[in-house]
Amino acid sequence: MKIAIPLFHQLTALDCIGPYEVLQRLPGATVTFLAEEVGEVRTDNGFLGLMADATYADMPDPDVVVVPGGIGTRAVVAEEGNQLVEWIKAVHPNTRFTTSVCTGSTVLAKAGLLDDKAATTHWSAFDDLKKLGAVPTQDRVVEHLDDRIITAAGVSSGIDMALRLSELLVDDVAAKAMQLMVEYDPQPPFDFGSVDKSTEEVMTRLIEYAANVN
Repeated sequence: MKIAIPLFHQLTALDCIGPYEVLQRLPGATVTFLAEEVGEVRTDNGFLGLMADATYADMPDPDVVVVPGGIGTRAVVAEEGNQLVEWIKAVHPNTRFTTSVCTGSTVLAKAGLLDDKAATTHWSAFDDLKKLGAVPTQDRVVEHLDDRIITAAGVSSGIDMALRLSELLVDDVAAKAMQLMVEYDPQPPFDFGSVDKSTEEVMTRLIEYAANVN
């Protein structure tokens, strides 16, 4: 089972590393990080580099695709004929599942996979997703199993999506084993993980911090 995770400049690290930690342990699975060129790709703030071991051309037939998000998706979506978008168009017809985390769903939408379909993304990118033809929803994970498409909301939701994907690819026991393996048992010290739980003070601080990345 070939699982492909594409990398691009200014992606968000957890979007791909979270699902990777779950999916890499599935029986028979191999996970390959891809990019336009083999080599290092820097994440959104530039502090972390991830290594692409293959190009898109090297993997024309993945079983599973997991597209991460991050501010770098803006450039991917804006570029006509972008290699990642064209690769998704080419491989999706034969994947078992094509998935996204966070603003990775805007890349799927750009590839024409989400036209008039409910989909999710980071809460700050709902308008971007809508402009690309999808129907944004606040659900944490959105499935279109007949079309073999799954989208996950912002960053940490990629772990939830990967666990559901594990169930679909193997069975529920495998998914539960993966959850236990990574000890995914969230007990956050604060209950501020969604916009409707936030406050003006927290939102103001978030905008301030986000400006330093953008």
